[in-house]
Amino acid sequence: MTNSVPMSQSRTIQTHLVLPPDTNHHETIFGGRVLSYIDEIGAITAMKHCNMPVVTASIDSVDFLSSARVGDVLEMEAIVSSTGRTSMEVYVRVQSKNLLTGETKLTTESFLTFVAVEDGKPMPVPGIRPETENEHRLFDSGPARREHRKQRIQMKL
Repeated sequence: MTNSVPMSQSRTIQTHLVLPPDTNHHETIFGGRVLSYIDEIGAITAMKHCNMPVVTASIDSVDFLSSARVGDVLEMEAIVSSTGRTSMEVYVRVQSKNLLTGETKLTTESFLTFVAVEDGKPMPVPGIRPETENEHRLFDSGPARREHRKQRIQMKL
């Protein structure tokens, strides 16, 4: 593919400590707080890929698989997993880690779509080149997710 860049170019990693104000009465992190972190790392990842401002077009899926508690650390990793002409799908994986016990759990997985913009207009973005086995898996399953997004949007119109 011409005008493509390695998927690893967009890889972004963030770490957040779960503090009491981030949690509910069960002392587990609010889902909305996790969504905010996911949107932030997703936008950073998309901007790293296209080198321009982006807007969130959709949060395509969010699977909350386990909870994080006060004192846990959230380790988040994101990568551009698929691209269109002006859009980028970003995969975000969130793990929680108890630093005292070393226990790590997959907390959340999510796919989001961002659009590159300049002066409020969508702009073309480079394609991507997968290099690792995991990147190939994400890349190869991208067209099916894109089709599912299109169908979901069509149902709303």
